[in-house]
Amino acid sequence: MTESIAGNAVDWFLDRHPREGNGDRTAFIDPWRTQTYAALARESARFAGALQAGGIGRERRIALILLDTIDFPIAFWGALKAGVVPVPINTLLTADVTRYILADSRAEAVVVSAPLAGPLLDVFRSLPDLRQVIVSQPDGGVADVPLGIAFPDFLVSGNPETGTMPVSPDEVAFWLYSSGSTGAPKGVRHAHVNLRHTADTYGSQVLKIEPSDTMFSVAKAFHAYGLGNSLTFPMAVGASAVLLPDRPTPDAVLGVMEKYNPSMFGGVPTLYASLLAHPMIGPGARSGRLRRCISAGEALPADIGLRWKALVGTDILDGIGSTEMLHIFVSNQTDDIRYGSSGKPVPGYEAKILDDHGHIVPNGEAGELVVRGPSAADGYWNQREKTRKTFRGEWTHTGDTYIRDAEGYFRYQGRSDEMLKVSGVWVSPFEVEEALISHQAVLEAAVVGHQDGDGLTKPRAFVILKDPSADASALTEALKAHVKDRIGVWKYPRWIVFCDTLPKTATGKIQRFRLRDI
Repeated sequence: MTESIAGNAVDWFLDRHPREGNGDRTAFIDPWRTQTYAALARESARFAGALQAGGIGRERRIALILLDTIDFPIAFWGALKAGVVPVPINTLLTADVTRYILADSRAEAVVVSAPLAGPLLDVFRSLPDLRQVIVSQPDGGVADVPLGIAFPDFLVSGNPETGTMPVSPDEVAFWLYSSGSTGAPKGVRHAHVNLRHTADTYGSQVLKIEPSDTMFSVAKAFHAYGLGNSLTFPMAVGASAVLLPDRPTPDAVLGVMEKYNPSMFGGVPTLYASLLAHPMIGPGARSGRLRRCISAGEALPADIGLRWKALVGTDILDGIGSTEMLHIFVSNQTDDIRYGSSGKPVPGYEAKILDDHGHIVPNGEAGELVVRGPSAADGYWNQREKTRKTFRGEWTHTGDTYIRDAEGYFRYQGRSDEMLKVSGVWVSPFEVEEALISHQAVLEAAVVGHQDGDGLTKPRAFVILKDPSADASALTEALKAHVKDRIGVWKYPRWIVFCDTLPKTATGKIQRFRLRDI
């Protein structure tokens, strides 16, 4: 396709707003700063110019190890403006995994938040491809830099009139690394046009975001779900986003809701459960403007959605997305909500469920969910075999097991490698978890397979109680009976382990593989 400035995503998402006279609209708010679209365009142009002045050229990679502050969109859009490929990295990864991603991507520069820099200094020094370290102080000030240059000083070296790099809309714009729960993280390559595709499909037709909205996402911007929530969707219409750099505890989240009154909230199931257990929860979750809540990362148990609607007054639109598809592609919608399901395909996407031989299964039977849509990634970086296994023609294989019910709603069963064969029948761990969570004493639950004395696999549950002082021994048999009554006598957990926490990713997804190792 022909290269042009309009092919660069930064032109439509950012530069368009000042050009159309909307530069004074607020784009981002963090705990220390508020930034308009005009200021963001100017600072991103400086960032692009500084990259060019520093010799970081087109299609080279720059890693972003950044907390959610205003410096994140400056760096992300500034890199795209220069034709440089930003690679947002999970800020909660270990130094060894971060080293792997930096080496694998061959990043020539890195922008890192000052509170995260200390443990990574030796990593930075060990990478031969890394030429520039830029350190961001969360409040926007000049960091005490032990290595590299402070973010404000780097911006000063860039020209605020730096132009946008003409690109093909099909050119790779940015990478996102997969979670790597079953192996080393994989670099997922997305084109400039993919951002527009997610905004035109989910953002416009499901989220239905408007210029007057303020979005608050607890999923961080380094994650595909958070990137769409905080950057792509608000900026597509000139709306605002609130950024929270801290860990999204219930106290922190409710504090943001009360202070900034967002109209849209992007959460994850475990956080919704924790918020429902918080004594300060109430109508609007303490926001006077809340009109839309969404959930992804893991399937939302029906009980959580129903209790949230009753207490907060707003439905939760649950859906499934992936790093490979960039955002949500199957979702409940405002006028079509079926709690306990992921909903139906987002307009612009197709989904089907296949058996092991690639044939479509009848309604009600389990199989792998595959999806076709415009935002699919170009593939994995330097992972040819895995690319061929996941991206097959126009269809992306998700690795998630689903059933499609008679009414066309897609219902999550578990990851394909997490399904349990119990007494010769497939059992969905999520179904057991949902049954446990519906008990009034349970806050969270995770179910994995465990072998009994005969070497047969049976469900084993890890449970967090709402009241930590409750008599766990008395609840064990009650919970088993509850599951039997709700979903079937053969599906109940043979073992229940009561715990204080569950291992989770940065987006709140339960890491069941770690529970299997216990």
